[in-house]
Amino acid sequence: MQTPETIRKALRGVKDPELNLNIIDIGLVYDITLDEAGHVQVKMTLTSPGCPAGPEIVGDVKRTVEDLEGVTGAEVEIVWEPYWTPERMDPRIRAFMGG
Repeated sequence: MQTPETIRKALRGVKDPELNLNIIDIGLVYDITLDEAGHVQVKMTLTSPGCPAGPEIVGDVKRTVEDLEGVTGAEVEIVWEPYWTPERMDPRIRAFMGG
């Protein structure tokens, strides 16, 4: 059975194509829940409401999660609260980018 931690690890393979960094390290994934039937819900945000890569990222997240063993379905919910800022990035990535 998957856990939020194993799903988060798998999502490190999903990149924001504009930044070429994974969505976990840049802080786009806020919450991951799953039920006993194997349905997963991912709450995440994008770097901006007008992010042109949004549909691609959401599709990649859904496919990545649904490909995991034991997952019966996945829902990706885009949320705007709290709003994403560079402070949500992993400190190492932020430092690498000059922040």
